[in-house]
Amino acid sequence: MNSKYVLGIDNGGTVAKAALFALDGKELSVASRRTEPLTPGTGWVEFDAERLWQATAAAVRQVISDARIDPLQIASVACTGHGNGLYLVDERGLPVRNAIFSSDTRAKSYIDRWISAGVDRLVRPLTMQALWPGQPNALLAWLRDHEPATLQRARWVLMCKDYTRCRLTGQAFAELTDMSGTSLLDVGRERYDAQVLDAFGLGDVREKLPPLRQSADICGEITAAAADATGLAAGTPVAGGMFDVNACALSSALTDESILGMTLGTWGINQYVSRTPVADGVFMTCRYCLPGYYLILEGSAASASNLEWFLHQFAVAELERARSSGESVYARVDRCVADAPLAGNGPLFVPFLYGSPAGADASACLIGMRAGHTQSDLLRAVYEGVAFAHREHCERLLRQRANPERIRVSGGAARSDVWVQMISDVFQLPVEVPDGSELGALGAAICASVAAGCHTDYLAACGAMVRFTRVFRPQSERAAHYSGNYARYRRFLDNMAEDWSEITPCGVG
Repeated sequence: MNSKYVLGIDNGGTVAKAALFALDGKELSVASRRTEPLTPGTGWVEFDAERLWQATAAAVRQVISDARIDPLQIASVACTGHGNGLYLVDERGLPVRNAIFSSDTRAKSYIDRWISAGVDRLVRPLTMQALWPGQPNALLAWLRDHEPATLQRARWVLMCKDYTRCRLTGQAFAELTDMSGTSLLDVGRERYDAQVLDAFGLGDVREKLPPLRQSADICGEITAAAADATGLAAGTPVAGGMFDVNACALSSALTDESILGMTLGTWGINQYVSRTPVADGVFMTCRYCLPGYYLILEGSAASASNLEWFLHQFAVAELERARSSGESVYARVDRCVADAPLAGNGPLFVPFLYGSPAGADASACLIGMRAGHTQSDLLRAVYEGVAFAHREHCERLLRQRANPERIRVSGGAARSDVWVQMISDVFQLPVEVPDGSELGALGAAICASVAAGCHTDYLAACGAMVRFTRVFRPQSERAAHYSGNYARYRRFLDNMAEDWSEITPCGVG
């Protein structure tokens, strides 16, 4: 029987997804299961890793059932998932504790200590990224000091999608794009580095770091146990997969330096590909799945997830009306924002509920409200605030290079024509949105197609599987409005630079 399909698995912050694709990129079926976060301590964000696997397996079973295909027609499987955090497993690939999510802040004191001691400056030429509490280096140091028995029981240190692949294949590998974003690697030489590990006091952890593999390497086959759990055919090859920022870049066909990729989701990601790494001055440089390329990235959690919080706090009636009518609440919100007037003296929203580009102590703010402002005005402020946070990141990202020719947007907010048009107007650049509802899974599926030899390389696979039917052109008459509001936004952040810690004491929030 000819293989006709590829399967992409995407483990994000709160949802396990699976999607089946034809080799021309057509999305045949999609399924998802929620994975509820756990908060057992202040600043802790964890997941039950066994439940994550069960959720993933259930999503895969549903995808195959809904598509009504023979599992033997699936040529290959690949996984993507959130980067950083920590998944510790034993020799059998089973979790030894809850997984730790990348937004966890329990290890903040280690970051503060390392920065104060100059460790960040020492390792930056090798790791090419900023230090932050949700990275495995900080979490491993915390576990070494607070849960030494847990660390001793662990055989392998894995990232999220590597854990899922391990459950599928029974084999533990660390894939390069993901591991290159962890501050555990010499990114330029593509290898673990004793100087980096020793700088963090993690020399003894080296034996727990799995062998490195490339994205399109075959890293095992579906085991009999995984076949029973997922409905996949035993023996189906499983590719290395990739870091979710790579997957979104790949499903947006970021294959040259003229394009800026932007993801509006739980995290706001802004990135471009380059043959030349940027070791300092940006949030992160990691390896790209395209051989010889790096992914240069600026981002934070100051993105579209702010809207979810706002709706549940201040738009309960809208949510209920949407539920009652069967209409998408996001369609109602889009209409509200579109109806709100462009006003240079309207309220500003600073979208720092979950993180920020302005430092760890910076918090969210809604500024300039008056009695005459409406819910529509406030929702427009949320949309604009998220767009402005992305613009701030992009100004840092593009400081050392020419402006891009266009932007390609992915993430949940990319479904909103109003929000994407706003991005085009804020940046005064054309914006293209890739077709499909699950772009992370599509990126993984593109990887699976290359690994299985269905397409000769990533360029051929992107050419066959990625399309753009939604294109937004900048409206020049709106440029002055957004430039003026962005200037107000930046002035507020500059004026607050010395005072954030007095509003949000460290460790609270």
